[in-house]
Amino acid sequence: MAEPAETTTTGGTADHRAARAAAPGGAARPSGFWVVGTVLVLLMLSSSVPSALYALYQERWGLSPGTVTVVFAAYAVTVLAGLLLFGSLSDTVGRRPVLGAALVLAIVSMGLFAGAGGPVLLLAARAVQGLAVGLATGAMGAALLELSPRSRPALGAQVNSAGPTVGIGLGGLGAGLLVQYAPAPTVLSYLLLVGAFAITLVGVARMAESAPGAGGRLRVVPHRIRVPAAARGRFAVLVLTVVAVWTVGGFYLSLGPHLALSLLHSTNYLAGGATVALLAGAATAAQLLLGRTEALRTAVLGLTGLLLGLSLVLLALGLRSPAVFLVATAVLGSGWGAAFLGSFRALSALAEPAHRGELTAAVYVFAYLAMSVPAVLAGLLTNIHGLQRTSVGFMAAVAGVCALALFTTLRLASRTRAEGSTV
Repeated sequence: MAEPAETTTTGGTADHRAARAAAPGGAARPSGFWVVGTVLVLLMLSSSVPSALYALYQERWGLSPGTVTVVFAAYAVTVLAGLLLFGSLSDTVGRRPVLGAALVLAIVSMGLFAGAGGPVLLLAARAVQGLAVGLATGAMGAALLELSPRSRPALGAQVNSAGPTVGIGLGGLGAGLLVQYAPAPTVLSYLLLVGAFAITLVGVARMAESAPGAGGRLRVVPHRIRVPAAARGRFAVLVLTVVAVWTVGGFYLSLGPHLALSLLHSTNYLAGGATVALLAGAATAAQLLLGRTEALRTAVLGLTGLLLGLSLVLLALGLRSPAVFLVATAVLGSGWGAAFLGSFRALSALAEPAHRGELTAAVYVFAYLAMSVPAVLAGLLTNIHGLQRTSVGFMAAVAGVCALALFTTLRLASRTRAEGSTV
């Protein structure tokens, strides 16, 4: 997911709105808004391209599923490191320099991918790519809110919510098409992205700076990780949903294409990329449909969708049915998108604006650990028990987490209603 980059911005806060009003010329430069939106989609798109290629890498280089998931985990870990170390850097030096540096790193990572002839360079490329995404995430989130057109002030939050899953879906589908039907399948996708990032870099250089405090000294101030004492009970309940969502996301983005090809008895790599696109597309649709629904209700609907989707995946694995697997992926994706949207909106309301960054950093830690650690464990178990048996055990375990999260979230929603809160 994708990845949880969208968490930086969901909902928008009063301090972001004030920043947008104070931004020097930001509202008068709507082109800058679309440049930043393009950066977001391209970075997320590029992050899902390797997922569509993992099956081909395994075939060409003899990689084990465990190696594939370690490569995937390198991305998640470096995204988290970049986000926690540099997430607030654009507040002092400006959005443009940070976005520019992130795009340069993205271009370097695409070059490493294109030149990779084995797992070492692949691992390095994934790590640099993760750092680029982590560096850019905070700047993109703030800039989209600051540069939102005055006529459509909610557009920034909407792009932040849908942009990551749109990018992940397009990347999976586009890479699958190129791998299957174009020459140089492990090179062409990355070279095209080098060109796209270079063009976008020119756009970033020409856009208006929107950060009110831009121009300050280069200072790296790591995000503090803290959950307010009064909110820890609710945080523990809601973060269960985050863990369930990104455990599913990590599995699908690392081993999902290989599982799809196995069930389809196919060697068509488009099928693997389409699986990622289907999951992300369903997530995007659910987020757009439920964008105005109350947060806890959205989370409950999402968790219900996740449980139904996981049950259908288990049924598909038992029947060895490609059709049921595709339906299951669509249902799972819709639950994935809704559950994360609802849980994060509810989590973001647990802290005052001045401390929201600290709480968000805690959410990131859980999200990226859930994305990486279980995926690596699944990859290692696949080496021992095979993909089919590991997938069944993995999905059953995640379903148990989802069931617990649904039960505790329903109790929280009931208590919240009794207290008269609007969370």
